[in-house]
Amino acid sequence: MAEAFKFELVSPERLLVSEQVESVVIPGAEGEMTVMAHHAPVMTTIKPGVVTVKTASGGEERYVVFGGFADIVPAGCTLLAESAVAVKDVDRADLARRIQEAKEDAADAKDDQARSKAEQFLSQLTTLEGAILPA
Repeated sequence: MAEAFKFELVSPERLLVSEQVESVVIPGAEGEMTVMAHHAPVMTTIKPGVVTVKTASGGEERYVVFGGFADIVPAGCTLLAESAVAVKDVDRADLARRIQEAKEDAADAKDDQARSKAEQFLSQLTTLEGAILPA
């Protein structure tokens, strides 16, 4: 059994998780990363995706995040999400609204850089939609 460490998942609305866990898989901007106890210190941005938490009791919890930052130190990990919700509580209409807004942002972009950023975000959202919502 892996050693436990402190993990917190915080959104502007509330503290979703604050407990001892064995591991956390984070959708980092540069790719998924697994955090375990005594991880090297790092701060990274997170992209829209699913955070998978393996609890110290052996259970698994999944949360959808819509961007933010992860602060990882040897003693723990704090994920500050722009928005977060348990996968089981995902609102299909809210996700559809976010996708529509991203499409509009891409269409209304003033330059190539803004368009590219909006299209990347749209791609992340549609990938997320396919990963968590049944057809």
